[in-house]
Amino acid sequence: MNKRKAIVTGALGGMGTAIVSRLLANNYFVVGTFRPGAESRAEDWRERHFAGERSLKIVALDVSCAEMSEQVCSDLISELGIISVLINNAGITDDSSFRKMTYKQWHSVLETNLGGCFNMCKAIFLHMSEQKYGRIINISSVNGQKGQFGQANYAASKAGIYGLTKSLALEGARKGITCNSISPGYIRTDMTKQIPDHVLEPILGTIPVGRMGEPEEIANAVLFLADELSGFITGANLSVNGGQHM
Repeated sequence: MNKRKAIVTGALGGMGTAIVSRLLANNYFVVGTFRPGAESRAEDWRERHFAGERSLKIVALDVSCAEMSEQVCSDLISELGIISVLINNAGITDDSSFRKMTYKQWHSVLETNLGGCFNMCKAIFLHMSEQKYGRIINISSVNGQKGQFGQANYAASKAGIYGLTKSLALEGARKGITCNSISPGYIRTDMTKQIPDHVLEPILGTIPVGRMGEPEEIANAVLFLADELSGFITGANLSVNGGQHM
């Protein structure tokens, strides 16, 4: 199997689907992960978007569980050999004003979004170090850069990704590993479709290009950073937000 192997967490969402599709189209073998319990949805997703695709493997994985992340990555390395690319895309929201936010809301979002990113990096970093090559791409958010009312948990989790990314970039630089983040703005996905119109319309007014982004535009950024030719880019954040935050 000559293709580079990539892991994409949170593969079933809009951005995950676009990232998987773009990597497959560019000669990658892709492992897409989904939350345990969503097996039926995952099979439907595969059949709908990637029927007959032999370069795609789907795996149940709770990224917030360190032990499961370690085991799944170990199994994939044993099965596939070298894993060259990790895209940490899995993420959740559980919004509430800070005054009403519960400890459960806080911890669940931090454990998945930031803890999951750490768990997957931890599970694959040594392997990449031994291979003297790796591309780690962490999906953050514009709201991690600027904050957002009602999203103290989400914004904090996404802001934390920057520190993790930069620190890992320093530790991996001499080992041939790059680590970068991408901060999408408001992207047209099922998650943003849940935003009420009266909330979304003022947000659109703050985006200079005058529209939401498309998942494929995030996938383009991922493909760029995953490429071998991007080896001199590490510890960077690529904002893909239509000029909403500069």
